[in-house]
Amino acid sequence: MKKTTISLALMSVALPMTSYADELLSMQKDPNEWVMSAGNYENHRYSELTDINKENVKDLNMAWSFSTGVLKGHEGNSLVIGDTLYIHTPFPNIVYALDLNNDGAIKWKYEPKQNYDDTVPVMCCDVINRGLAYGDGKIFLNQADTTLVALDAETGKMVWSDKRDDPRVGATNTGVAHVFKDKIVVGISGGEFGVRGYVQTYDLNGKSLYKAYSTGPDAEMLVDPEKTTSMLKPVGENSSLNTWKGDQWKIGGGTTWGWYSYDPDLNLFYYGTGNPSTWNPLQRPGDNKWTMSLFARDLDTGMAKWIYQMTPHDEWDYDGVNEVILADQKVKGKMRKTAVHFDRNGFGYTMDRASGELLVANKFDPSVNWANSVNLKTGLPDRNKQFSPEHNGEDTNTTGICPAAHGAKDQQPAAYSPKTGLFYVPTNHICMDLEPFEVEYLAGQPYVGASVNMFAAEKDNMGNFIAWDAREGKIVWSDKERFSVWSGALATAGDVVFYGTLEGYLKAVDAQTGRELWRFKTPSGIVGNVNTYKHDGKQYIAILSGIGGWAGIGMTNNLENDTDGLGAVGAYKSLSSWTSLGGVLSVFSL
Repeated sequence: MKKTTISLALMSVALPMTSYADELLSMQKDPNEWVMSAGNYENHRYSELTDINKENVKDLNMAWSFSTGVLKGHEGNSLVIGDTLYIHTPFPNIVYALDLNNDGAIKWKYEPKQNYDDTVPVMCCDVINRGLAYGDGKIFLNQADTTLVALDAETGKMVWSDKRDDPRVGATNTGVAHVFKDKIVVGISGGEFGVRGYVQTYDLNGKSLYKAYSTGPDAEMLVDPEKTTSMLKPVGENSSLNTWKGDQWKIGGGTTWGWYSYDPDLNLFYYGTGNPSTWNPLQRPGDNKWTMSLFARDLDTGMAKWIYQMTPHDEWDYDGVNEVILADQKVKGKMRKTAVHFDRNGFGYTMDRASGELLVANKFDPSVNWANSVNLKTGLPDRNKQFSPEHNGEDTNTTGICPAAHGAKDQQPAAYSPKTGLFYVPTNHICMDLEPFEVEYLAGQPYVGASVNMFAAEKDNMGNFIAWDAREGKIVWSDKERFSVWSGALATAGDVVFYGTLEGYLKAVDAQTGRELWRFKTPSGIVGNVNTYKHDGKQYIAILSGIGGWAGIGMTNNLENDTDGLGAVGAYKSLSSWTSLGGVLSVFSL
């Protein structure tokens, strides 16, 4: 680990470690700021601000904008702390601090030095980065080359850094670092290269505390055979090893590049794991635990409290990394501390976040056909053999599978409104043909083993923006979109919900009905997330636009064949008629 020295003067006024939790808990309750990716530990992406509401949102105008100078896909969103807005870019992962008191002037800029040739060629699905984190007066950047960097929030100077993995074997980073209490939690990307997934935790001074793998021996996974449960029962000894053939777990995937949440009362953090490697299911018999799973772990020790596998022995690349949203709701007549998860496989799961009990599991996209339902007692999906690549065999094209590998929802995060009790979910409405073939593992080379072609589930309707009732598992309303909705949502106490479209529209809709109230065409397609803040007495709405990510990879990488980009290019071929490349932060006000 390389660290810069912190001055003795700074060290002498540093707060004790136990106070950092109080700092973040207090800060996230201030609606004028936006201090973490999702706005709060619970992943709500909700604001109590009401200056902008459904009566006046039609009067929103552009207040100011900022070009990032980078042309790849811009996922994630800004942070607003005090009078400073912090924004990031895809590779090369530039960080800007913008002065809100001075028309967005650049206070400082940090541009890391990363090895392009080692890193960029092994980044699946564009070179995106999902954002920044804050804690203890530092901005944390999780770089593409797996270096975690702490920057002084006032000056942009590096305080410390740690490079935890090696892109030469396919390990990269696209996910945000998460600061919970006095710890930083990071994951890893690279499931399409046979990388073995894990989460790693640091203290705020850069000391690595523990690493917990998704697959393998109990000790390396930080799993207790008797105390860690799945479906309310102990997982038992070697719960992962018993579900892999030989040593396949060592290149088993289960990467951890999604959004994490945290319950301070339970001291548990929650996240999902990705696909098993390879995509060819015939090469890896067994359930392949614990890929495609939700984990609840003790923040201080890393020990797993409970695990739930959504898609045992995945055949479709239905990564389970999507956000887990924490909400207290009445389910079946009983108040529950719930964890709500919209999985790539098309099912919306409501779980008891303390115990891991499965309460609700229903389809949130009507086209889902790979499974008919989920058994609430066993947790297992009722699979449809017609859409099973394993059942149909190697070198056989299984057609009409819904959803596609993008899932009925990818990483684009949903929002939750405590005011309405509803979840607002950006979804994909797409299907695919998939043909598995034998592939050999070679470190640093793609380990996919499948040819994929994606297409719209319905003509001119590749996505829907929906309101979901997680208490009953049903769609309350649904707005159709031409393309997949690849933007993260924002819900507000003003009864307005915001989201972006791949064409580049930022939209505002009525939280109760879904009726469109306002739209604005930004300079590029939106794969970023909406957030809001208040400065000098005025509320602002901010969005990153910049087409890219998996949906826009054909444009960012100049790909033309329908099966390129792991099948995405054909599905989104017409997107270039609606938008073009360019990274811009757009900020709106009344």
